[in-house]
Amino acid sequence: MESNKQINFRQLYLTFIFGIIGGLVSLLLYSTLIDKNENLSTDNSSNTNSISKFASNKTVAFTDGALDFTEISQKAIDAVVHVKTTYYADYDNPFYDYFYGGGSKSLTPLEASGSGVIISADGYIVTNNHVIEDATNLQVVLNNKKSYEAKIIGTDPTTDLALIKIEAVDLSTLTFGNSDNLLVGEWVLAVGNPFNLTSTVTAGIVSAKARNIDLLDKNYAIESFIQTDAAVNPGNSGGALINTSGELIGINTAIASTTGTYSGYSFAVPVNIVQKVVSDLMEYGTVQRAMLGVSIQEITEDLAKQYGFSVLQGVFISDVSENGAAKEAGIEKNDIIIKIAEQEIKEVSQLQEKIGQYRPGDEVIVTVMRNGEEKEITVKFKNQDGGTELITNSKVELLGATFEELTDQDKIDLKIKSGVKVVDLKAGKFLKAGIKIGFIVTTVNDKAVTTASDIEKEINSARGGVYIEGVYPDGTISYYAFGLR
Repeated sequence: MESNKQINFRQLYLTFIFGIIGGLVSLLLYSTLIDKNENLSTDNSSNTNSISKFASNKTVAFTDGALDFTEISQKAIDAVVHVKTTYYADYDNPFYDYFYGGGSKSLTPLEASGSGVIISADGYIVTNNHVIEDATNLQVVLNNKKSYEAKIIGTDPTTDLALIKIEAVDLSTLTFGNSDNLLVGEWVLAVGNPFNLTSTVTAGIVSAKARNIDLLDKNYAIESFIQTDAAVNPGNSGGALINTSGELIGINTAIASTTGTYSGYSFAVPVNIVQKVVSDLMEYGTVQRAMLGVSIQEITEDLAKQYGFSVLQGVFISDVSENGAAKEAGIEKNDIIIKIAEQEIKEVSQLQEKIGQYRPGDEVIVTVMRNGEEKEITVKFKNQDGGTELITNSKVELLGATFEELTDQDKIDLKIKSGVKVVDLKAGKFLKAGIKIGFIVTTVNDKAVTTASDIEKEINSARGGVYIEGVYPDGTISYYAFGLR
């Protein structure tokens, strides 16, 4: 028993001695780290030991050893707005059925909401097209709770973007960053109004770039989303994705979820696309889409084996259009596009994103791989009609509806000779008749129409009532009638 006590005492003594030595070593290391941190401090007068670490020319703030997003968060929430919309939906109304017979429909007002980002001090706001689509009333609420009626400046369903405006001055704004320089792994913040919880900020990292999730079922759709793990939920749509410098680098648009709520991944439209689309809508009222004139596909392992490619990167050209920009420039079938203006192209979504930043008439150097050799080819982009001129958008408002003329490509896609598209609806005869945004009027009172003024002429000459025929973008043919009194 006595020997056991001696052994226990010796073990205790040794433990005590090693503990003191370990403590001294830890204290020495801690003092060394503190000295290094003080040398890195960007504000020696600060009481919070605030330091800055630099990566990819972005400043990440730390306070007491923890990430600090407070400054950029405050700036962002003042520039992100709550967008509230009213729209109408068809539903079967048993009351009407009882009094007027079966098959009657009624329009009921519904409300929805999303987010938007102020990009100019005088009230221009970018949001998602799906946030304001079919809306008959738009209300914008600022972070200071001031409320404004908004009007739609223009929309682009192919990128799911829209530009709206309120009449205000001296508003807080976010500046555009450069999404091309964004790196996977960078910290980002998502700012918006999920579930009507205003001014909500969440943080995450860039998980991937140039992500195509088959979200936009539109001709010429551009899907090259920034994927992040910042929490985004319904109501965040149209809100800001910002970097650690407080710059806007994307517009939050979608989530990947089986439940309809956040499940770990969210997607944003890159700001370089946003900036180009917004600029077009401000200046022309429509997006100036640059067309290369090629059919393309991803390079898979099977394709590489078939053609003897040594790498699985780039975009394979399976065909070129006869009068397209690519063929005129000298790009050939079976070429592989590997660069656009010195930026490497690895996949189809990346190519679409890059071309989406140009306008018809712009010239750019396209680098292709042909028979194992690189070739630089100067391409002058064309528009959807095959020319290089910019397209102006003529809109006319009538009976609560706003119309715009179709492009030649629209007519080809829908297999129609003429027509005028409904691009906006407010309270009026067209909305009351059940016509929806996107409807293409082909005839009014059995007279074919090719311009918005044709519709105006036929309605003004009508006696008593108006009968309208037309087609929706999905090919559905519809008929509507209404009285003018």
